[in-house]
Amino acid sequence: MRPGALTRGERMTTPRIASAFEGIIPPDGGLAVTAYDGSVAGNPDAPVRLELSTPEAVTYLLSAPGELGLARAYVTGHLKITGGLYNLLDVLVPIIDDLHLRDGIKLLRELAPTHLRPVQAPPEELPGRARRAALGLRHSRNRDSVAISRHYDVSNRFYELVLGPSMAYTCACYPTADATLEEAQWQKFDLVCRKLALEPGMRLLDVGCGWGGMAMHAAEHYGVDVLGVTLSREQALWAQKEIAARGLSDKAEVRHLDYRDVTETDFDAVSSIGLTEHVGARNLPAYFTFLYGKLRPQGRLLNHCITRTNTTAPHKVGPFFDRYVFPDGELEGIGEIASAMQDNGFEIRHDENLREHYAKTLAAWCANLDENWEEAVQDAGIARARVWALYMAASQLAFDRHQLELHQLLGVKVGEKGASGMPLRPTW
Repeated sequence: MRPGALTRGERMTTPRIASAFEGIIPPDGGLAVTAYDGSVAGNPDAPVRLELSTPEAVTYLLSAPGELGLARAYVTGHLKITGGLYNLLDVLVPIIDDLHLRDGIKLLRELAPTHLRPVQAPPEELPGRARRAALGLRHSRNRDSVAISRHYDVSNRFYELVLGPSMAYTCACYPTADATLEEAQWQKFDLVCRKLALEPGMRLLDVGCGWGGMAMHAAEHYGVDVLGVTLSREQALWAQKEIAARGLSDKAEVRHLDYRDVTETDFDAVSSIGLTEHVGARNLPAYFTFLYGKLRPQGRLLNHCITRTNTTAPHKVGPFFDRYVFPDGELEGIGEIASAMQDNGFEIRHDENLREHYAKTLAAWCANLDENWEEAVQDAGIARARVWALYMAASQLAFDRHQLELHQLLGVKVGEKGASGMPLRPTW
């Protein structure tokens, strides 16, 4: 018998799978749902199709309704998608958001008797937050180290395929709509340098430095002495080799180190690009207090991070992102971050929202992954590649729909008698 085929008894007692979705999937919309028994729900001519190719696909969806069940079914290959992940999520998310209790009851009544059974989560999935307590308290040093390694130590080659030559895993800044990803990442690093007013001979601390892109840009183009730190061993090794290859070892250094273990002080500037998401809302005061203490008077901090669209939404990321992508990740509203900076010493001087730029950045990463799919799968495995494809498409949609924002917040450590060293008008 072919995999997923129904036995004679099942054909007699099991309702046609897709019929359970009738009334939930619009018949004239942009989505078709097909099942392994040949049934179809939604619009049969829709360009986007979600195929429940095995009974296990249905089991995953029923056992963890919502994003987690969908992710499990897709990552394991039991759920197949035609028409692109972004397009699927674009039409599916509103349907999921509009589900009512009676819809869930209908699905369970029709499908649970033959499909709801214990099912093992994919090995790529981390246990829930409560079970991760064995690693230590959330955002403790050990647990942070494990979380960062889990995400960033996948494979440097995998990230090269996805991110491109810049190896920049943060929002780019597109100078024009038709700029390339590499041009936009160069522009992002340069924008940060200009906001920090970097000049030859200055000292820059780059916390959460990734593969060293900011450190190398500041050293090469602004003559700055840079110390970058990252919790990812693989990132640090890659950056150290690249710094040496570019002949920048006398200006830039990247250490495999928790930013809280940096002992040097009196930096002229601090850049934090994509680290705040890993700090946790409860730890923001200590985070900004620490960075404040690393600066000389009139030194500047540029904090670049993903934010919520308001200050009332929960900080925790959803179950898919928490278990597959950014363990223990938290996002705050820009008002919370600005307040934490202000309450812990900094004068806020400028804020810029690059939301649309992050949507374009993610679209470029998705295109890179599609183009290099076979090599990415060979390097990281099919399940891990699917995780990245799903999370980047979902993130792109979130920025497009204003469910997330990306802010660059500039603060200064005011010196004696209120001196800020800031120009009367922005020069960047």
